[in-house]
Amino acid sequence: MNRIKQLFNKKQKNILSIYFTAGYPNLNDTGKIIKELEKNGIDLIEVGIPFSDPMADGPTIQESGTQSLKNGMNLKLLFEQIKEVRKEAELPLIMMGYLNPIMQYGFEKFCKKCKEVGVDGAIIPDLPFNDYISEYKPICDAYDLKVVMLVTPETSEERIRLIDENTDGFIYMVSSASTTGAQKNFDDKKLEYFKKINSMKLRNPRLIGFGISNKETLEAAQSNANGAIIGSKFISLLKTNDSVEKAIQELKTSLKS
Repeated sequence: MNRIKQLFNKKQKNILSIYFTAGYPNLNDTGKIIKELEKNGIDLIEVGIPFSDPMADGPTIQESGTQSLKNGMNLKLLFEQIKEVRKEAELPLIMMGYLNPIMQYGFEKFCKKCKEVGVDGAIIPDLPFNDYISEYKPICDAYDLKVVMLVTPETSEERIRLIDENTDGFIYMVSSASTTGAQKNFDDKKLEYFKKINSMKLRNPRLIGFGISNKETLEAAQSNANGAIIGSKFISLLKTNDSVEKAIQELKTSLKS
């Protein structure tokens, strides 16, 4: 069974997913970061594919992607790194990136390679949902690659239900109609959006991302969905700490206050 499905079968609440950009801060940090996050009890990891024009990302992730590309990261190398770390790491791994590099690599080749090296899912923010259904879903299904779709406060109920019917990993709930980046809290409007999605009784589990950086935002996400996704906060800590271990410990501290 796909590792994403296994995770949600055994754990329904308080799931914590961490995003980081592959090849940042150093080219060969990917395996080290994955192993340290698993050792510290993280449930799910989203490995970012760096891209020169990351339109859904704020300054922190943009900067990490730029540095990663300067370091020499590319999909071929990233697959090699994941293949190596899979000898030790057992938690679900998701590749998150934009369509352009994946198409340059070859979409079916990408899916096949994910299967070979032990990648369980993909998040492609700029993949049109209709194109996914008509062209790409059969390919992803053939390689058991769970494609995770994003919904926002502006996504219609009809579209949310279509996504729910046609995916079976989890739904990524973007907390607000903005780019990624840490927030101190979620206002009433965002909380109403969370409650609205809850009331829809979707069949897929949901994780809330964008803006989670402290105890208040983490608890709000975990109480309104199956769990939370943290990205920008962790990447900023990788930048300011001299080791992955210190960055993770500081993250754990910040989520308690």
